[in-house]
Amino acid sequence: MPLARSFSVTSLSGLDEWDDEFDLDDAVLFEIAWEVANKVGGIYTVIQTKARLTCEEWGENYFLVGPYMESNVRTQVELIEPTNAALRRTIDKMNSSGCKVYFGRWLIEGSPYVVLLDVGFTAWSLDRWKSELWENCSIGVPWFDREANDAVLFGFLTAWLLGEYAAQCEDPPHILAHFHEWLAGLGLVLCRQRQLPVATIFTTHATLLGRYLCAGNVDFYNNLAEFNVDKEAGDRQIYHRYCLERAAARCAHVFTTVSQITAIEAEHLLKRKPDIVTPNGLNVKKFSAMHEFQNLHAQSKARIQEFIRGHFYGHLDFNLDKTVFLFIAGRYEFSNKGADIFLEALARLNYLLRVNHSDVTVIAFFIMPARTNNFNVETLKGQAVRKQLWDTAQTVKERFGKKLYESLLVGQLPEVSKMLDKEDFTMMKRAIFATQRQCLPPICSHNMLEDSTDPILTCIRRIGLFNSSQDRVKVVFHPEFLSSTSPLLPMDYEEFVRGCHLGVFPSYYEPWGYTPAECTVMGIPSVSTNLSGFGCFMEEHIADPSAYGIYILDRRYRSVDESCNQLTSFLFQFCQQSRRQRIIQRNRTERLSDLLDWRYLGRYYVSARHMALAKAFPDAYVYEPHDPTSVSLYIISVISSKISGINRELVPAFTAITASVFLGKLSIGHGNITVRIWFHSF
Repeated sequence: MPLARSFSVTSLSGLDEWDDEFDLDDAVLFEIAWEVANKVGGIYTVIQTKARLTCEEWGENYFLVGPYMESNVRTQVELIEPTNAALRRTIDKMNSSGCKVYFGRWLIEGSPYVVLLDVGFTAWSLDRWKSELWENCSIGVPWFDREANDAVLFGFLTAWLLGEYAAQCEDPPHILAHFHEWLAGLGLVLCRQRQLPVATIFTTHATLLGRYLCAGNVDFYNNLAEFNVDKEAGDRQIYHRYCLERAAARCAHVFTTVSQITAIEAEHLLKRKPDIVTPNGLNVKKFSAMHEFQNLHAQSKARIQEFIRGHFYGHLDFNLDKTVFLFIAGRYEFSNKGADIFLEALARLNYLLRVNHSDVTVIAFFIMPARTNNFNVETLKGQAVRKQLWDTAQTVKERFGKKLYESLLVGQLPEVSKMLDKEDFTMMKRAIFATQRQCLPPICSHNMLEDSTDPILTCIRRIGLFNSSQDRVKVVFHPEFLSSTSPLLPMDYEEFVRGCHLGVFPSYYEPWGYTPAECTVMGIPSVSTNLSGFGCFMEEHIADPSAYGIYILDRRYRSVDESCNQLTSFLFQFCQQSRRQRIIQRNRTERLSDLLDWRYLGRYYVSARHMALAKAFPDAYVYEPHDPTSVSLYIISVISSKISGINRELVPAFTAITASVFLGKLSIGHGNITVRIWFHSF
């Protein structure tokens, strides 16, 4: 057991600052990914949120490289002329040679420079480049795989860009290129094959083969060492993609993964042990007062309640003040994301709430984009009926208020029977009749193109959760991304998350897990698993995650039925909490946000970059590995103002201790060890 776990809550093993040891003035960083200014998945969030911190470190010597997508550029990128003379000459040379390369600023925090490569404009070179790839690397790419073809074009253009930049520099440059995922990995392979003066890093956020194997319902993590990776990739017709990914991992100066569990996976599937694990972070915005994020929760919850009033009109026989909102969100991977086990747990939770005669109602949202052709008419009608009821109530209220005002003016107490006339009663009766409904509230807010075979809807039909009045658990399936312009649920994703009570992400395959991380930063408790990078990270750094609203589901050492029972237990216990207990838990969850701040986790990327520079340019840079036994930060929980769980053997080590108490925290420092104590109130 690591030293950190001898303390009661958490430890964050930090890395030393490198500013004095590495002079970055002579170095240039290119970060290459298919999701630069092009939102596809989680890598977009990684790069977007990390950009500000990287810009602060590298300044004008930091460039992001991605594909040119006209629709994205119009709304996200300001095209400008390059300020770097060597890069300007590079782009001019490439454009004059039959390419289309664009330069600008990505309009996000940090405003990083971006170099965008138009892969479609150079499609005429595809056959020639694929032949070169086969001759030099023995990797063949079939003509029908459009995504792999894009990877070939993007890889050759990236290598061309880096090689041309090195040639255009007057002094020998120290170029560092950081490649994300297999779609960008070919550029790294070509850099090494052409022996370009470039230090390379390759980060895999999820292995291709791992994602495919988990989707095939195999016992993946307990049989990692047994897979014949070449055969498995060939059987799934992704062998060429797997070869590109594996080549990039093997050729990189430094290979990283986003979590320890993905590191184990990569060691078996990609045949290389990562040099360092680089967890994904977020830009954490702290409020000056604790109650501010609680106020945001209340405001967003009220907007969700308005949607529920319309969606369940005619069947609103439950108390919204005693309703708990759960949600799952992400790519529509039914088993990988754990939607299957979540639905089964909801059915069991529904039974428990009914037999225990609970007055709590649970509404579970599934926010997973799928193929639809339009909004569900019944769902749209519900929101229209709700609005009509609101307008009727406002009209009657204005008339009532006017009569009350006139009665008080003449010094008379109003006669309630005369305050509402016949017309008012007629309006209200018509409004009540409009709320009558012959059918149950819809499960899905949209018309699905493949309704009969949709995994979520098929499972709901099997378990029988149809939003009937007897059910204590209701389900709302929203198969598109949330947007503030939606006529159904006009909320951005962040607002929606803040309004919910619990995020449920029982994933079987989740290399990191941004959704539970975003919940934590916003002070919303969440359920994760010990097969997700986020869950493993929290288990490693927190002794009792559930006390802080981080419920870790065991999906590795238990059967599916046992895991489902454990999830049901988590949900049932959460439903039994009082409103005050949920408020206290949200406060404690939000305190963990510092663990996920890029200000901390960005240090791992810093270490990876310095390691790569030292390997590629040993004459200019020297890297001393960080001692894994040293600890630079301990966070210790103090319950009811009593210090508990401190390893007494460390006390004599604090010989020249300085201490200061500030804002309810105690900070004690000595050497490379800092102790911070949070005083928790109940």
